[in-house]
Amino acid sequence: MLQLGWKAGPEQYPPVELMDYAISADKAGFDLIDVSDHFHPWSPEGQAPFTWTWLGAVATQTRRSILSPGVTCPILRYHPAIIAQAAATVSHFAPNRTWLGLGTGEALNEFAATGQWPSYAERRDRLIEAIELIRALWSGEEVTFEGKYYQTHKAKLYTPPASPIPIIISATVPHSAEFAGKYGDGLWSVGGKKPDLYKGIIQNFEDSARKAGKDPSRMPRLIELNVGYTDNIDAAIQEQIKYWAGTYVPALFDQNIYTPTMSAENGEVVGPDTIKKTGCFSPNIDDHVNYVQQHLELGFTCPIFHSAGPDQKGFIENFARDVFPRLRALDKR
Repeated sequence: MLQLGWKAGPEQYPPVELMDYAISADKAGFDLIDVSDHFHPWSPEGQAPFTWTWLGAVATQTRRSILSPGVTCPILRYHPAIIAQAAATVSHFAPNRTWLGLGTGEALNEFAATGQWPSYAERRDRLIEAIELIRALWSGEEVTFEGKYYQTHKAKLYTPPASPIPIIISATVPHSAEFAGKYGDGLWSVGGKKPDLYKGIIQNFEDSARKAGKDPSRMPRLIELNVGYTDNIDAAIQEQIKYWAGTYVPALFDQNIYTPTMSAENGEVVGPDTIKKTGCFSPNIDDHVNYVQQHLELGFTCPIFHSAGPDQKGFIENFARDVFPRLRALDKR
């Protein structure tokens, strides 16, 4: 089933303003609200409120949208037991609409807050342990966990989840998609790459899920897409560059680049042409429908739309009004 999401950017907006936009997205008909979980923003010009406090506030002010961090790293600056407790609590404010997006993190957040930035292999192994521990705690039973990286002793969530919480795992390359299929309840990726890469991601995710005894057709496949739906395309692109240039630089996701200034310096190579090539920036409805359709045909079921402004509320309302009916019609074919 097609689900349409909105990307909340706490790396750009102060928390109360961002909450107001989330309320607008819920009212406009977005099916999911995805919020980053960062300690540092991508740019010194940005913001970085605590996502779990924000999710609790938004949960009380929304009614229909699924809420999920996109994504949380539960292995370094957070102990997985704390993330288990945090997500369980949010589910009481948003029952049957709380998801948990998980990934292996960026140095921008993890090294900055802890001084630790282990290899990808270790971070992946930590995530396996973290997922096992989180799910065990969600059972509401006492958990004594003796892992290589994490330990608990008769730990128990006395407020377990009010409803099941799917774990959606980040994957931006085919190899990590195998991990998502094996350990997750869904897949979370990002746009801007070549179709063949996504074909490999979807194929590996589905194959791995089947090997784990799951039905991949019932598992959501999320993808964040950068878009601008406005007559002022130049302004929309400049907002992407101002606050999000670092996200266009692959090194930010695996190298020890740990301050917003370092991120911005790396992002200086990103210009308007790069932004345009990796998203859809157009005032034309057909352009957006065609762009999304390409990703649906690749196998994704939940496109999440990330606009950096300059008029965020206008984007939310206009995009939902103009583009959503066309996209939902595609799902009925």
